[in-house]
Amino acid sequence: MVFIELAKKRYSVRSYKNIPVEREKILEILEAGRVAPSAVNFQPLRFIVVQDEQVKKDIISTYPREWIKSAPAIIVICGDHSTAWRRADGKDHCDIDAAIAIDHMTLAAADLGLGTCWVCAFNSMQCHKILKLPSNLEVIALLPLGYPMDQADSERHSQKRKKIEDIVHWDKYSE
Repeated sequence: MVFIELAKKRYSVRSYKNIPVEREKILEILEAGRVAPSAVNFQPLRFIVVQDEQVKKDIISTYPREWIKSAPAIIVICGDHSTAWRRADGKDHCDIDAAIAIDHMTLAAADLGLGTCWVCAFNSMQCHKILKLPSNLEVIALLPLGYPMDQADSERHSQKRKKIEDIVHWDKYSE
C-alpha cells in the first residue's frame, strides 16, 4: 500500500468486532513499535499486551468510557524516563519515543486490517498498580486493538484537517 493511503486509512476506532486478534498480527504490530526510532537509540519503552479478561477489565476501569470494553486486546505502552535520552537543556525524550512507537503500531495495525485508538486520558497511577509495574516505569498510553466495526472515509481529511498552506512555513514563520 502507498504510505499516504495507509496514513489516511488509519483512524481512531471506538467500536470493535467480537473477534480475537491473532497472535501473529499482535507480534507484527509490536515489531513495528520495537523498530521505531528512539532518541540516541536508548529504547526506554516496554509494551504489555493485555488479553486476559480480568486484567483487561481492571485496565478498562482506569478509563471510564463504554466503547473501550469492545476491544479484544489492549497494548499498554510504558516508558522508563530514567533511561531515556535527555537533551542538553534536560528535556526528556521518553514521551517522544513512545509517540513514535505508538504511531508505528497504529499504522501497522491499519495495514493489517485492525483498528486502534490512542488513549491518554486514563488513571496512570491506577494502571501502574494493576500491572504491578516497577517504580521506574510510567504508563504512557493505552492502545486498544481489534477488528473495527466500521470504516472511516479516507477522504475525511480534506474537510477535517487544516489545509497544508495553513500549517507549513518556508524558511521562517509567517502569519
